[in-house]
Order: sequence, then structure tokens, then C-alpha cells
Amino acid sequence: MQFRLPYIDRISFWLGVAFATAFWWVLAALRPLLQQVIQSLKAKQKEKKEKVRTASAIEERYRQIILQQAQGFHLAAPLFSLEEILIPPRLLLPPMHPAPGKPTLAEDIVSLTLPYMPDWPELAAIYNAPTLSFPKALAGGLDLVIMGQPGCGKTVALAYLASLTARRNPASGLPPETVPILVHVADLDLPLKNPESLLNPIIDTVAERAPVRDLPRLPDFIQRIFREGRVLFLLDGQDELPPGDLKTAVAYLDQLKQTYPATRFVTTACPDCLDGLMELNFAPFTLASWSSKQRSEFLDKWSELWTRYVAVEAWVQSGPEQVDPLLLNQWLTVDKGNLTPLELTLHAWAAFAGDVRGPRPLEAIQAHIRRLSPADTPSEAMELLALQTNLAAKPVFDPRQAREWIKSFEPPEVYEAGDEESEVRKSKKASKGEKAASRPGVLAKMVANGMLTQHRNNQMRFTHPLFAGYLAGKTLVNYRAEAVLDQPAWSGKYLALHYLSAHRDISTLAETLTATSKRPLERNLLTAGGWLREAPPQVAWRGNIMAKLAALLQEQDQPLALRSKALAALVLSEDPAAAALFRQLHNAPSPEVVQLAALGSGAMQDTKAIEGLADMLNSSNPNVQRAACLALVAVGTTSAIDFVGAALLQGGENLRRFAAEALANHPPDGHAMLKEGTAVDDLLVRRAVAYGLSRVDQPWADELLAKLQVEDKEWIVRTSATEVIESRNRAHSYIQVPIPPPSESPWLIAFAGKQGMGISPNQPTTDLLLLALKNGSEEERLASLVYLRQYPTETLLGELYHTMYSDDTLMREAIFQVLWELAASGVALPDPHQFGVG
Repeated sequence: MQFRLPYIDRISFWLGVAFATAFWWVLAALRPLLQQVIQSLKAKQKEKKEKVRTASAIEERYRQIILQQAQGFHLAAPLFSLEEILIPPRLLLPPMHPAPGKPTLAEDIVSLTLPYMPDWPELAAIYNAPTLSFPKALAGGLDLVIMGQPGCGKTVALAYLASLTARRNPASGLPPETVPILVHVADLDLPLKNPESLLNPIIDTVAERAPVRDLPRLPDFIQRIFREGRVLFLLDGQDELPPGDLKTAVAYLDQLKQTYPATRFVTTACPDCLDGLMELNFAPFTLASWSSKQRSEFLDKWSELWTRYVAVEAWVQSGPEQVDPLLLNQWLTVDKGNLTPLELTLHAWAAFAGDVRGPRPLEAIQAHIRRLSPADTPSEAMELLALQTNLAAKPVFDPRQAREWIKSFEPPEVYEAGDEESEVRKSKKASKGEKAASRPGVLAKMVANGMLTQHRNNQMRFTHPLFAGYLAGKTLVNYRAEAVLDQPAWSGKYLALHYLSAHRDISTLAETLTATSKRPLERNLLTAGGWLREAPPQVAWRGNIMAKLAALLQEQDQPLALRSKALAALVLSEDPAAAALFRQLHNAPSPEVVQLAALGSGAMQDTKAIEGLADMLNSSNPNVQRAACLALVAVGTTSAIDFVGAALLQGGENLRRFAAEALANHPPDGHAMLKEGTAVDDLLVRRAVAYGLSRVDQPWADELLAKLQVEDKEWIVRTSATEVIESRNRAHSYIQVPIPPPSESPWLIAFAGKQGMGISPNQPTTDLLLLALKNGSEEERLASLVYLRQYPTETLLGELYHTMYSDDTLMREAIFQVLWELAASGVALPDPHQFGVG
């Protein structure tokens, strides 16, 4: 068969040739341009990758800087890193915000017996009240304000969070891309010189620690992580500020929150100074005091680290003969139950260094101040400086002003009136010959020794406000104390007066402060009650204050939380007369007074009260029984524990449960009893033990509960074990979230519907909430308080007072907490007598 070529149209053929020729000619002509475009795209891609790589490198270096910075954010930083000595901080679990239809957590025996006292957390630690981890507190999206008295560990808590976040540790409760920024408020140099440069103070602070090669790119890095919502902003030092400076700092936080709403914030405050923070939706959490277990763990760490690193140093070897660390730990453990972490640290330091001056916290502070004092600087110079910063309400001060205050102690060659540069910076610039020829000034020596800390823009402060308070109080003896008493509420005022009471008979001052009752919170009386521990035992005012606290404790018409604060002040006074008072009140006619007296005896570990506490186990009042069980376990002697063990084996059904729950507070003996109780041939014992095991956060307790749930022969025990396990699971998964606006609250919308009313996002809901407070169900009345605290009008306060002083004890306690928060936020509470109550 003959092969034939396909037919090709001649016109189509030549058109194709023409188009192909034109295409390749154009392509050849454009080839240089195309190569240039391709190279440009490659260059941009390479530049983008380089930027990402550089940004990533800056971030990694920054995380290391923050980690290093956090390791030095504690008092014993000259000896150990934070990671080595850290006891992970926890928060006191606040009451849940109630809402109708919302699941609630099962109440703990402690929360049913001891009211929530955010400004007096010591009793909560003694009785092992429920606490919350920082990751849990952060997981719900809340911004936190950490409350606590000076020395309770707020700065360490911030450093702990910064370390976790810098390491991308899942335990932080935050996304791994979160970047921590840890600054002291003194570094921000507020108020802003240029309000439009919101991040400049932060950039400048971070730049001081950054390597030189990162400085050009650092502003872009900081701005970018804020824009991306990846910042955890940790602001320390707000708890040290007087009201005016605090207002400025809060205004800065407000600007940051408005400009970068995705940023997470954690800051600090003293319990009575939350001005403005609640309005910015900061959730207040109290830092939990250390339990006896945590104190023992800290001392074990200190002993091990001191032996390994410090004891081998030449200055230690040439000093006093070293005492066996086991003996020192035993001495430190006895009668050190009410010390703050700072006080326990100073006690341990003084004991191991051999310069301990006595067993009291005051003497541990004295030893450390002497350790930080420059050798050739008179103590009067430091005391005068502390007093002047206190009288001027300037915890962060300008060295120029400071030199004016203490110029009589300055060497003539250093002091130059009007000099704008601190002697610290001069000493850095001076040559060796110049340094040899002139002595550094007092401030420079205090900075070098660690008594003062220097901040940006030539600002200074005492390294810890407690040292400033101690020194100011000591020298205030020779001045008019009323000048400090008349100041508005701030931590410096309270610290100076606290330590003044330790150095002088302040009977007139105490009488002036407590002459009239200050309802509804009795702040003045409780403030004076906080001075009792340090006050000399023979001063007249001590007995007067204790008598007033005892009277308040017994006032039936006052909230139990207020009376419990009086109890806490008496317990922390460590006065034998307080223990005798509690024993006397064991036979009081009021069950609430007996309940408080029992808790007081247990907190003071009064062995003389054991028989009286044992008698309370037979009370018909369940709160008295709970308090007696908790108190006997807190006393902790063999006979006290045996009484609780007998109640577990032989008591009524409720008493058995109270006994088992209380035994969970005593690991050595109580936990052993609970383990044995799971095998006792008495279903009521095993059922009670299930509730006791719910308070033991240990794997073995989980295993025993699971065994009771599945294997116990009695259905009532299996049911109780199931109930306990489900309750524990709810507690572990519970996350506190921001409160929705009233117009988005399901219960309030439903309540408005029942009243034939509507809710608009743009209209106030005060009238509706007041209606819920007056006429709603118990759940609705409690839930209304969550929103009513936002409208502290005189009308509302009158309604709150009338409800609080009614016979409804549940509402009384809830409203008291609301009033405390309002006062801490700066609201001036009127006297309840103006409204015919109180």
C-alpha cells in the first residue's frame, strides 16, 4: 500500500510559520527581561526567608535573654538561680462567679468552714484550702492581677511565668508562640513623653539587655509580636506605687489593652490597692501562702544548694564554724509557720551564713540589711533615705533629689548640688586613677551592695519595698508618725507603720487609728492587728487592739469573713493570750463563734485545746464539727489525730465524712488512715474515705478511688466514689473565663423575659439587676452581684447594705466580698449607719 502525506493547507502552514517566528523572536527579545524578573522574584523570596530567619534568630536570642533575666528575679539571686530554688507558686482559688444553670464545683470542707479572705491568706494555707495553678488561671483568657503583701512572692511568680513562656513550656497554659516581656514599672519612665510612642518604653527597656547586633531590628520585632497578639506582658512593681503613680501606670495599661487587645497581661497589686485594674477587666487572684510542705521543700533545697555551692567558698570556710544543715533545717521548721517566703528566705540565709540575730522575722530582716549595707556608710543614711522616699511617696526616685535628702552623709568631693548625672554613672566613666583619688557616693555604694536598684533614665528604688519600709519605720521613731498615717493607702505607708510599731510604743497612734469603728470593712482595726506580731509584748496598745479584735470576732451581725479576718490577726499575733481566748470561746453560745475559736486553736497548734476540740465533735452544728476536725488535724499531735480517727470509725455519717476530709491535711498519719480505711469492713467508713481521698492530689489516691468505684461490694460506696471522681474531673477541667456583658448573659436575658423586659447592649441594666437582687431566686440574686459591682452608686450601696445586714447569711458573705473589691478598687464606701444598718 502506498504511503501518503497528510494534506496541509498552504495558508494555514505559512500563518503557523509566521506566528512561530514572531513568538520566538519576541521571546528572544524578552529573554533578558524575563531573567531579570525571575532573579528579582528569587531575590525577594530569599530576602523573605532571610527576614524570617533573622526574626526567628532575634526571637530565640530574646527568649534566652528573658530566661536569664528571670533567673535573677528573686532575693537569693546572688547565691542561686531561680530554677534551682523555686517553689512553684499557686493562687488561692476564689469563689466561682455563680450563674443560674451553670455547673458548680463541689465545695471543699475548708471553703465551707473558712471564708475566702484574699487579704489574709495565711489561714487558708494552714488548712490547705483549694488553690489554682497559674496555667489554669491563664487558660481561660483572663488578664491577671496578683495580689499579696510585700514578700509573699509576686515578683517570683512573674519570673516563673516568664521562664515557662520563654521556654515554650506547655505548663504555661499559653500557646507556644507566646513571647514574654518582663519589666518593672520603674523602667517604663511613666507618664509617656510622647503618647503616640506607646511601645517605646518597652523597646528601650528590652534594648538595654539585647546584643548590639539585634538593636537595629529590635523595634520591628517588638512591634510585630504586639501586632500579632503573641505577647505576655508581665509588669512588676505596681504593688509598690502610691495612688497617683498607680493611676498613671493603669492608664498606660489601658492604652496597651486598647491598642493591642490580643495581648495577655499579668501584673501585681497590694490587696487594698486595685484602683482602676478591675475596670480594665483584670481578674484579682491572691498568691497562696506557703503550706508546711512547701516550707519544708524550700528548706531542703536551700540546704542542699548551700552545701553544694556556698559552703565551699573561702568566705564561708573562714567564718564561724558551720552547723549541721539537718539541725538548721529542724530549727528553721519549728515555729516558722507564719513566715512569708521572703522572711523564710532571710531566716535560712542568716542561719546558714552564721549571722542570725534571733528567731523573729524582724531579726532576719536586720541581718540581711546589715549584709547589704556598705561598710563605710552609716545606717542613718539609709534610714533617712528610706524615710524621705516614704514621706514624699516616691518609691522610685531621682538620685539628684536623693542626694539632697542625704547630703550630710555624702563625701564633699561627690556631692554637687544640681548635678544631673548620678554618681553611679560617674563611677563607670571615671578612670582608675580618678576612682582612687575620690570616694564613690552613698547612692553608688548602695547600688553596688544591692540595697538599691538602678533603672532606666537614672531612676532608683530600694531593691525590695520591705527593706525601705523597715528602714523608714525604724527612723520614723524620731519623727511625726501622723505624716505617714495621713497618706492615702499604699504599701509604703503600711510597711513604715508596721515597722514603726516594732521600734516604738505607738499607743497614741493606735488609739487614733481605731478610735471609731470603720464599717463595713474595719480596715483600720485590721491594719493595726497586722502590727501585733512585731510589736513588743509589753506595750499597752497591744492589749487594746487584741480586745477590739476579740470583740469583732464575736459580733453576730457582722459577716463571717470580716470576723475571720479578726481571727487571722489574732492567730498571726502569735500571742499566748490569743490561744487562751480561743479556748475560752470554745464554750460560747454562738455556733459561729465556736467555729472560729476552733479554727484559731488549730491554727495556733494549741495542744491545751485538744480536749475542748474533741468535745466539739459531738456538736449538732455541722460547721462546728468541720472546724473541730480541721483544727485537731492542724494541731497534729498523736492524741489529736486519734480523736479524728475515732470520729471516722465511730461517728455519725456526716462526722465520718468531715473526719476523712480533714485527715487529708495530714500526710504522715492522715493519709495512712485513709489508705487503711478503704479496706475496713464498714461501708460508712469506706464511703467517708472516698470523700477524704478526693482532697489528696496524689496518684495513689486516684487508684484507690478507681478501685472503690469498680470493686467495692456496696453500691452506696461505689456511687460515692463515682461522685467524687466526677467532681474531681470537673474541678480539674474548670477554667475561669471572662464574664460576658449583661446583654449577652443567658440567665439575665431569661430573667428579663420573665419580667416582660428586654436588654439592649447600649442601655444600662442597673434597674434590672437590682430587681434580680431583690426578687430573684437565690442563684439569680448571687449572679446579679457579679454585674452590680460595676455600678457603685449610693443607691446600690444602700441596697447592698440592707441585704448584707439581713438574716440571709449566704447573701451577707457574698455582698461583703463585693464591698471589699469595691473598696480595693478605690470606691469610698459610706458608713452603713447612714442607711440605718450596721
